[in-house]
Amino acid sequence: MTQATRTGDLANSRKRPRKIVLAITGASGSIYAQAVIAALVAARSSGEVQLAAVLSQSAGEVWSHELGGDVREHLRGLDVPVFDGRDYSAPFASGSARWEAMVVVPCSMSAIAKIAHGISDDLLSRAADVMLKERRRLVLVARETPLSMIHLENMLTVTRAGAVVLPATPSFYARPETKEAIVDTVVTRILDQLGVEPEGAKRWGDDIHQESSR
Repeated sequence: MTQATRTGDLANSRKRPRKIVLAITGASGSIYAQAVIAALVAARSSGEVQLAAVLSQSAGEVWSHELGGDVREHLRGLDVPVFDGRDYSAPFASGSARWEAMVVVPCSMSAIAKIAHGISDDLLSRAADVMLKERRRLVLVARETPLSMIHLENMLTVTRAGAVVLPATPSFYARPETKEAIVDTVVTRILDQLGVEPEGAKRWGDDIHQESSR
């Protein structure tokens, strides 16, 4: 392969949309998933990302309880492909498809336990396993409290394997005034880890510190 060919391949890879898997489990915190979906769909409209989704068995039930409606209908209404939990024909079930990142939001302790121990017995855990073995970005938005020693050890294990454990812990230094603004403090950090630029994000040292000093 010539240097020109390698340079051309690199340029083309930069032009490709970033392929991101969105996974939703049955942990409480569907509002975080809803906000991440909205942000990634907005990024998709600019050609920045390609998006597909997979749900755990209980994700739909929790979404319906917390937000109302059907999560699958919500995703399909946004033209986001949704793959069933046993559909291993999904492109992100194989590393050769080169999906570049995955976020599990919210991420239950059960999902983290399976990922930590390499139990890929459904599409969600298989996709996470692919991200780890291919050394790609895996973001686990953990949503549980308090945490047992088992939870903590599992989170340490996935971190050592290359995942990013990002607890759904809001920040308040931007002085959020609405529920949505509180959620967005977590969503901004999720998008940062996925390599997607969040719209309207307030950054410490740019806008926030200056505003709070006035």
